[in-house]
Amino acid sequence: MPYTEMDNITPAKLAIISQRARKEPKFQFTSLAHLLNEGFLKECYFSLGRDRASGIDGVSWKEYGERLDENISDLVARLKAKRYKPQPSRRVYIPKNEHSKRPLGLPALEDKIVQKGVARILEAIYEQDFLGCSYGFRPNRSCHQALNVVDKTMMRCPINYVIEADIKRFFDNVPHDWMVRCLQVRIKDPSFLLIIRRFLEAGYIDAGEFVLTTEGTPQGSNFSPIISNIFLHYVLDLWFEKKIKPKVRGVCHLVRYADDFICMT
Repeated sequence: MPYTEMDNITPAKLAIISQRARKEPKFQFTSLAHLLNEGFLKECYFSLGRDRASGIDGVSWKEYGERLDENISDLVARLKAKRYKPQPSRRVYIPKNEHSKRPLGLPALEDKIVQKGVARILEAIYEQDFLGCSYGFRPNRSCHQALNVVDKTMMRCPINYVIEADIKRFFDNVPHDWMVRCLQVRIKDPSFLLIIRRFLEAGYIDAGEFVLTTEGTPQGSNFSPIISNIFLHYVLDLWFEKKIKPKVRGVCHLVRYADDFICMT
């Protein structure tokens, strides 16, 4: 049976979740895993890039779609039974600059689908919480907007100092326990948190060898940007807003794009 948008009721539920999150900043969501249903995961499948590199399973977007109904039905059954376990990602390296390379993790196609679904659910909640100083990997926000804010702040405010920082190897060093503790501020669904933790601990294959991940969230995955933004929202953005700003006598502004940020005082 062909997929139609009428098969998918999750987007409407996500809109309700966003509204609830916006109205009740301290509300904790206890039932999220059920949103990863067949209709929603099919939509996530169709939203994936069709020519992207495969993970360790070697399955392409087209190959997975040849038996889409059967594959998604089996995936949902494993999710409900808590038998779903992500495969290790395939690690590749791309140039970062003239002297170094950036590691990327390429998940299996099925894992990309679930990651996309998890990311959309998290986005529905946390886009209501994120502060205006955050610009990286968010809907309708860009690095150009961040640069524009920096420019206008420096031109219009009495700025004497500009502190530029880049968190070294941030994506490789995010502590999993603290990441989960940050998520638990808003999420109390153990099944949904289990899926996220399994992604964090899935590991990767590098040059044919399996590497266990006890910390970090791999760049290249569909949910790494939102997970990283959630972590930095609590440990940097809110810290700056609630702890630093009240103690500063003059102007003090923060602009962050992923793990790069600028403080203007």
